[in-house]
Amino acid sequence: MDLKECASEGSMESLQPSSLQIFASTSTFHGIRYIFTYGPLTMRRCLWTVAFAGCLGLLVVESSERVAYYFSYDHVTKVDEVVAHSLIFPAVTICNLNEYRFSRLTTNDLFHAGELLALLDVNGHILEPQQADPVVLATLQEKTHFKQSKPKLFSMREFIDRVGHDLKDMMLYCKYKGQECTHRDFKTVSMHTFPKSMVPDFSWLFGEAYHI
Repeated sequence: MDLKECASEGSMESLQPSSLQIFASTSTFHGIRYIFTYGPLTMRRCLWTVAFAGCLGLLVVESSERVAYYFSYDHVTKVDEVVAHSLIFPAVTICNLNEYRFSRLTTNDLFHAGELLALLDVNGHILEPQQADPVVLATLQEKTHFKQSKPKLFSMREFIDRVGHDLKDMMLYCKYKGQECTHRDFKTVSMHTFPKSMVPDFSWLFGEAYHI
């Protein structure tokens, strides 16, 4: 009786699928459910095994080749050299955060452009005096007595020419084509005379540019 029971239990265990077969039957990985299926070896099972092994081999070969190519750091550099017999001196554009000199400001300048310069509010009062430098604050307080002076005509072009930075004060040394140059070799070009291609979206900017 015991031998029969043991034989029957062994036959039942042999009929149960293995863990690999259970995993293959529930996996969504394409093809392995047909390779590790329960049952005898069939032609379909052999074909799926060959196809799966071949695809896996191609994937490994291609991946290893790409990884090796990446770590080779292969690159190609092509340089075309063209000799220029003459060079046109480029225009020099100076863009400075402090585009206006505070020391050149007058009472009339502050009256007309104080708000534009972010020094005064719309009512002509000093902006955030508690955060201003004591020297700057004293100068602003001295030059904002608008009731004691009569406003005069104001020209933005004249204001920029007078208050903007002077190339003579900024140029330390200039040399081009073996010849020394000075600030007299340059002339100021107004931002409003620039071609539209140079300032496509900044027609509101004011500043100075110089070209020889």
